[in-house]
Amino acid sequence: MVTWGRTKSQDVVIIGAGIGGLSAALTLAARGLSVTVLELAHQPGGKMGQMRHEGVSFDTGPSLLTMPEVFKALLANAGHRFEDHIELVRPDPAFRYVYPDGVTIDIHHELTHTLESVRSALGSGPARELEKFLRYAGKIWNTAAPRFVYGELPSVGSVAAMGPKAWLSMRHIDAMSSMRDAINKRVRSPHLRDLLARYATYNGSDVRRAPATLNCIAHVELVNGGFGVKGGMHRLAEVIRDLCQVEGVRFQWGAAASAIKIEHGAVKGVETTDGRFFPARCVLSNADARHLLTSLLPAEHRPKRSPDEPSMSGWNAIIKASGKRHAAHTVLFPKIYEQEFADIFDRRRAPVEPTVYTCDQSLAHRRTGWDDGSVPLFVMLNAPALRQDNDPQRHWDDAKAGVVKRLIEAGLIQPKDPVVWERTPWGLAQRFPGSLGGIYGAASNSPWAAFKRPPNRWKSVRGLYLASGSAHPGGGVPLCALSGVAAARAMAQDMDLPERSAQTLAVPLGRKSVAWSMMF
Repeated sequence: MVTWGRTKSQDVVIIGAGIGGLSAALTLAARGLSVTVLELAHQPGGKMGQMRHEGVSFDTGPSLLTMPEVFKALLANAGHRFEDHIELVRPDPAFRYVYPDGVTIDIHHELTHTLESVRSALGSGPARELEKFLRYAGKIWNTAAPRFVYGELPSVGSVAAMGPKAWLSMRHIDAMSSMRDAINKRVRSPHLRDLLARYATYNGSDVRRAPATLNCIAHVELVNGGFGVKGGMHRLAEVIRDLCQVEGVRFQWGAAASAIKIEHGAVKGVETTDGRFFPARCVLSNADARHLLTSLLPAEHRPKRSPDEPSMSGWNAIIKASGKRHAAHTVLFPKIYEQEFADIFDRRRAPVEPTVYTCDQSLAHRRTGWDDGSVPLFVMLNAPALRQDNDPQRHWDDAKAGVVKRLIEAGLIQPKDPVVWERTPWGLAQRFPGSLGGIYGAASNSPWAAFKRPPNRWKSVRGLYLASGSAHPGGGVPLCALSGVAAARAMAQDMDLPERSAQTLAVPLGRKSVAWSMMF
């Protein structure tokens, strides 16, 4: 039996309070629309989650913020100043890369300091290689960002309509090379090759197959900067939730969507697993696109094409760490880094010798630790997404023991330091239905990946919109926010809302900042 939800018919019902859903909710509510958000969990943020142990809170998801200008514009469009709510943290050094041969490279917020670190560790030749590579990566970003990040979902037709001058500039995105080939062509240092290859994992892809366009990620972090958020990354989700409530957004916590109701080709609302029905003019799905397209939509409205290969998953843990770390983020590389990609994407198994990533949340985000001086140390191993026949427990007990051993040997933890929280790919799959444990939606393992992402407007069903890391423009914290804004913009256009003056953000492109309208 289906009963009416506790709200009257809304303009918009949003499924999921991840960053994409929150960004869309804030944007739409600030335009005067009535918005209800249905969230399976009892907190906002989606994968940007938070847990608590012995009185200390810690992040369980993303650990680095890039492109903060996206959130500055998001809040400004709702009439709020980012700086009044969020304090950015710039730990120095930000990253420390540790190699099996003893080489250590520190990454700083100032590129000149990073290049000096590379020069000190590897010599002047590799430092010049990195500088030159980042100029190449910057050209990719300057060309691709307006069309593939800040713009609408690209299509073959939209690219064709750009004209000869734009086609000529598109050569800079290097889409027909792989990330690995483009890196190896420009960089001879094996240490830098591994460092740059790691950026494929920032959207869960295979460096051997992902288009070289993704080398722009190195530019975004190393040149434009990576930041922490005082109080933790989850603080960002809390702030947007609070501002949504100021704008009148209603949240239904513990509400799991079970179906989107459609009549005569248009949405009518959302049903939940507890039998409630929330009517709406429009529905925006912030769930994993696979879950929407294979479960939430009625069978007759589901696409015939199978979803693309999911991105990497991961094993995550929090260690109650004593001792002292020297960088906010530390990466321990294996002897042969490329074998990790072969294990994950070819052999579909946890890496035999994985890269170990850690984030000291006290340094990265000024999170408070325990009374005994211990701090929450976030740990992550990359892993394959699940298959239907996967045994959810295999590999992880051994992997956990191996990680702890390596962290002790690296001096990042002490033998007595306990693991106080952990989550396997199976746990991710259970928490985020349809994801199969994939963290970033579909993997970007072909030159056509950007064209194949689900769009922000689902054209075959009137009133249905998508906003998440599994939709356009892709995975990552700022891109999820952009996805929410893009879906909100499409919805406002379809509702014929009157245009208004929009806040703009200064998009860093080359040596200049280009104004980009964040709103309609």
